[in-house]
Amino acid sequence: MADHSPSGNAPLRQTPFHALHVAAGARMVDFGGWHMPIQYTGLRQEHLACRASVGLFDVSHMGEVRVRGPKALDAVRHLVTNGLDIVDGQAQYSPMCQPDGGIVDDLIVYRIAADDILVCVNAGNREKDFAWMASHNAFPAGATFTDEGDQWAQVAVQGRNAQALLQKLTTADLGAVGYYWFTQGSVAGVDGCIIARTGYTGEDGFEVFLHVAGAERMWNAIREAGRGFHEGDIALIGLGARDTLRLEARMCLYGNDIDATTTPLDAGLGWTVKLEDHDFIGRDVLVRQKEAGSERRLVALVVEDRIPRPHCPILVDGVVVGEVTSGTRSPSLDWNIALGYVDRRLARPGTEVDVDVRGKIARATVHKGAFYTRPY
Repeated sequence: MADHSPSGNAPLRQTPFHALHVAAGARMVDFGGWHMPIQYTGLRQEHLACRASVGLFDVSHMGEVRVRGPKALDAVRHLVTNGLDIVDGQAQYSPMCQPDGGIVDDLIVYRIAADDILVCVNAGNREKDFAWMASHNAFPAGATFTDEGDQWAQVAVQGRNAQALLQKLTTADLGAVGYYWFTQGSVAGVDGCIIARTGYTGEDGFEVFLHVAGAERMWNAIREAGRGFHEGDIALIGLGARDTLRLEARMCLYGNDIDATTTPLDAGLGWTVKLEDHDFIGRDVLVRQKEAGSERRLVALVVEDRIPRPHCPILVDGVVVGEVTSGTRSPSLDWNIALGYVDRRLARPGTEVDVDVRGKIARATVHKGAFYTRPY
């Protein structure tokens, strides 16, 4: 592996698509120890291309943990806050918490069978998450956790034309795959794929898990199928636009908007916490927090005049009441948008606060729901 680290001491990890990114002229950066494309043609252009038609993302840096055995489903349910009231072929989003309610990570759990579960974890948490899961296995005699992160590649095909494009490459009936459901089959001649109707953009689309040996074939086939497609060729999308897309859709980013110091109730993820359904790590603390109410809440903000960035203080009458966790200029809306934590008394939509952006005070308003909602 080539050494791309600035210091020369720690080689950056590469996905199976690395050489294809370089050949496409991507601007490559260190992203959590991975050498990843931040952009190809430009963040705004890539963002709007995904919104208008369809984009292709390399998300192979994400991790995969396989849980097998007669108690596989029970073992995963013990780890996560959501109820996993899902059937074979269905997926569910859920935080995974510490005993104090702080978030270890947010995950997507794919139920292949009751005794075969695939858990997708965030890139920067791969090793940490696996160690946590394995060491907190409540059913060691009936469930085995295996880190399969190096066995899988993963691409996301996102946008209103994602289904039509991907359907050209598979005999699986993608129209029959509902949101947060998946099917298995061949894509572009690559067998053994998991094709999930999930994503991190606020658009319709799919995430395809494939074995690493088929990576180059898959990438090239998707690009070829996307040539001259509807409004133009399929766009290659870097991590820069992936971040602005998810922020417009008000999707949390671990390490920014949620982490070990925040609970799902703080973050407005109460819909993922099923306190009545099952026992799980952190449940007792979350029961007490729900009864008392969260002292702070993650809110969406529309900010006047200035572009907010993480760690910008949020103020009321000159007094700090919170902090921005994510912020950008929305390419789709031409608004300055942010997520941030405030005292719960300030979380009501329409509430006005101030944001200190590099010493300049900008007025902001708490926004209800996602900034962007797809129009189809």
